[in-house]
Amino acid sequence: MKRILSLLLVVLIVFTLTACLTGDEETDVTIASKPMTEQYILAEIMRTLIETDTDLTVNYIEGVSGGTANIHPSMREGEIDIYAEYTGTAWLTVLNESPIEDPDELFTAVKSAYASEYNIHWMDRYGFNNGFGIAMRRSDAEDMNIETYSDLFAQQSNLTFAANPDFFEREDGYDGLLEHYDAEPFDDVKEMNIGLAYSALASEDADVIISWTTDGQLQQYDLKILEDDLQFFITYHAATLIRQALLDEHPEIETALAKMSGAIDDETMIEMNYRVEVGKEDPSDVARDFMREQGWID
Repeated sequence: MKRILSLLLVVLIVFTLTACLTGDEETDVTIASKPMTEQYILAEIMRTLIETDTDLTVNYIEGVSGGTANIHPSMREGEIDIYAEYTGTAWLTVLNESPIEDPDELFTAVKSAYASEYNIHWMDRYGFNNGFGIAMRRSDAEDMNIETYSDLFAQQSNLTFAANPDFFEREDGYDGLLEHYDAEPFDDVKEMNIGLAYSALASEDADVIISWTTDGQLQQYDLKILEDDLQFFITYHAATLIRQALLDEHPEIETALAKMSGAIDDETMIEMNYRVEVGKEDPSDVARDFMREQGWID
């Protein structure tokens, strides 16, 4: 009996290794995503475009723990070929550089640095910015005629401001924001994480919050993201990153993925995130619906 079990175990191991090796041989491109809704959707779009518009096969690693901290080194080692990254993350976290306010200047600097230091190619931006933003109930913003941060700070009295605890400590946080806009402090401030801040707005326990600018809950609670008219927050525009060595070998990848450039604005990304985060739809279904709307797939 033991001999039979041992033989079965050997067969199982050989079968598993063979399957893995066969999979590796058949896979041309490896795409990764960070562990967040938005990334799942973007990765599904990239995977489908490559598989639809080229003859290449794709291996998809979903939700890599640690995000950029683990994906970037793996990409440099050639273990990951493609993923979606954000300009602010790349500039501040990977390159450890000082903030650049102008979004176009930031993108140009990031693109150049990644090409020269890592041999990684940044494609053009998708069109949305997933960074810090200030949100209000849409009804309040409309009643008070508030469109921009400057509008807000011109009539902030009696408004309650809520943000993550660390926002009140960081250099690019609360004090820096007020200084940048030459604004007075809010009469009432509350510390709470972003998830709780959304519900606080809904229950009117807060009037103004710090939010992520493409969060699906913005649509869930009918909130308005104000315009950062004096560009205090560094932008986190998303784009596709590709190892240049792979691109040199398969230039058709860039042609396929170029469809994404300029095609996804903030409102579109909020809607897709909402469908997954709140509507509990599968990211691949949401991604395919978007691609059908664009005419990229049937």
